[in-house]
Amino acid sequence: MKAESDVEGSPEAVFDAGLRRLRSLFGEGWAVEASPGHENPPADRYADIMIDIRTDSGQWARYVVDVKRSVTPRLVDYELAAKMRLVRQVHTFTSLLVMAEWISPKTQERLRNHGISYLDLTGNAWIRADRPAIFIYTEGASRAPRSAAQPSSAVTLSGSKAERLVRILADVRPPFRAGDLAKATSLSLPYVSRLLGTLEDQLLIRREGRTIHKVDWQGILRARAEHSHLLNLNPYSSYIAPNGHDYLLQQLQSPFISRHRIAITGSYAAREVAPLSVGGQLMLYIRPDHFNDELIDNLGLLPVKQGADVLILDAHDPVVFKRLRTVDGLPHVALSQLALDCLSGPGRLPAEGEAVLQSMAAHEEQWRDLDIDTIFDWYAS
Repeated sequence: MKAESDVEGSPEAVFDAGLRRLRSLFGEGWAVEASPGHENPPADRYADIMIDIRTDSGQWARYVVDVKRSVTPRLVDYELAAKMRLVRQVHTFTSLLVMAEWISPKTQERLRNHGISYLDLTGNAWIRADRPAIFIYTEGASRAPRSAAQPSSAVTLSGSKAERLVRILADVRPPFRAGDLAKATSLSLPYVSRLLGTLEDQLLIRREGRTIHKVDWQGILRARAEHSHLLNLNPYSSYIAPNGHDYLLQQLQSPFISRHRIAITGSYAAREVAPLSVGGQLMLYIRPDHFNDELIDNLGLLPVKQGADVLILDAHDPVVFKRLRTVDGLPHVALSQLALDCLSGPGRLPAEGEAVLQSMAAHEEQWRDLDIDTIFDWYAS
């Protein structure tokens, strides 16, 4: 038997499962009944069906239910908010209730901001009414189950190609267009356009015509991190530094080592930006074709299967070496790359990533200083 979160995503299936879940939330003493609008043709039966919620004392609240295959923040702001206002104009005590297989945390926040109730089949729900006084809030899945419907044209933020676009959106001040981004990242224009459409649906970018004029760079970095994992994206080898991290860091500045493409990321780099903790593994990016036994010997590292205090990451894409920073004579990844790596890393790294984001926000004018006209083909090498 399928769980409710795995039902076929037709409007009928979503509504029926949602109605059962709604009844279970209210329990005894409440009547939760559906009454489809007779003015709608059968094909549109689930477009604006009504649900009445009644108490034993005879008080009742009415919801116009809008069943969606998928709900995005942009849909909330540009369609559902207007619908909510219209519903309230018709009857003050009637509200809008959105049902879907799954609703993302960002979309839930937008719905709550507009006073729109919602319920999904993974357990996320926010139901409000003024008369009778109703307030229900539950949390379900924070990530989309495999069964959840996605827009047919949606492109996700997974994969190395997406990271190129995310990095440039974070590092470069708008305005710019899709064509500018495609040229600068060496990605195809159709791919860039589709991914920008996904970001626009999530209100992570704003456009006027074809020109992007606003970018939520913190939101984009967090969204990218949700679709990737540092140690899955970059194959890694585990080592111990028997002579200690200080010796290893000194070796990184030697003439032989400095000829290799290496960059520090993870906790060590994060502490230089926003001190939050001590200790932890030292993570080093290296270009895969620069990785060899001679390099490891010169760094004084010994391979181990457990208890590693050094991880050597094979960089999944040249993008990780863009905008390297020199800190105390050592190469560190760019701030936007550091935030991505920490947010998508294991253990305490996500907390360190949030601290890095806070520091970046406080000093945005110091690092977000690039203009699109100066970096064509910047990501190509």
